[in-house]
Amino acid sequence: MTSTPKTLAATATLTRIRLNRRSKEVRRDLTDTVSLHKSVMLLAPDDLGDHPRQKAGLLFRLEDATDDTPPTLLVQSHQPPDLTRLPHHYGTAETRPLHPMFQALTPGRAVRYRITANASAARRVLDYHHPVDNKHGRKIVALYGDDALDWWQRRAHHAGLTLATTDITPARFPRTRHHAAKPGEQAHSPGPMHALTRFDGLATITDPDQLSHALLTGIGRGKPYGAGLLTLAPA
Repeated sequence: MTSTPKTLAATATLTRIRLNRRSKEVRRDLTDTVSLHKSVMLLAPDDLGDHPRQKAGLLFRLEDATDDTPPTLLVQSHQPPDLTRLPHHYGTAETRPLHPMFQALTPGRAVRYRITANASAARRVLDYHHPVDNKHGRKIVALYGDDALDWWQRRAHHAGLTLATTDITPARFPRTRHHAAKPGEQAHSPGPMHALTRFDGLATITDPDQLSHALLTGIGRGKPYGAGLLTLAPA
C-alpha cells in the first residue's frame, strides 16, 4: 500500500552527521560525489526494488566546515536510517523526527529556509553537432545569477512559499574521480556534474500541503547528488 504524505510526514526524520575527516571513507566522499551518494544509500533498506532513493525518501545536503564544526551531512528520510551501516568512525550522528515541523506548517507563518539546488533548465539546441540530453533536441544547462534566482522564485512559489529575502551562494560540488583499471589504460571520463547553488533567506508559508510535498520529495534535479533538500527553521 502506498504511503500518504501525512503518513510520511509523521515518520520522516532528519539526521545530522558531523563527518570525521580522519576517516578515509569521509575523505573519499568529500571529493567524489558518486561515492558520497553510495554512502548515503547505505542508510536505506536493501529490499526497496527499483528507485530505492525515492522509496526511502533519501535527500541529503553536504554543508562545508566552519570554524566551529566539521563538514556536516544532512540526510532526510521517510523512516529513521540505520546508522550502523555507515563505515566505522564515519562521523557523529544525531537523528530527530520531523513530525513537529510538519505540524507547524501553517499559512502566514514566517520561516527561514535553506536549499542547495541544481538550478537548471532545458534549452533547445540548434547546432546539430552539439550533444543533447534527449531526442527532443534539448540540453540541460545550469543557471546562474538572476536566472538562478528566477528559477528559485518559481520553484518556491510552487512549493507553497512566498520569498521575502534570498541570499545566493555557489555551492561546492565534488567531482567524481575515475581511475584507470590497469596500468597503461585511459582513465574513465568524469561522472555527472551539477552546478549547485545554495539559497538562504526568509519566506512566508502560503500552502502547507504543497510545502509538505516539496519537503518530502525535494526540489529540482540532481537529488541523488546532494541537491533538492529544503530545510526550514522558525523565523
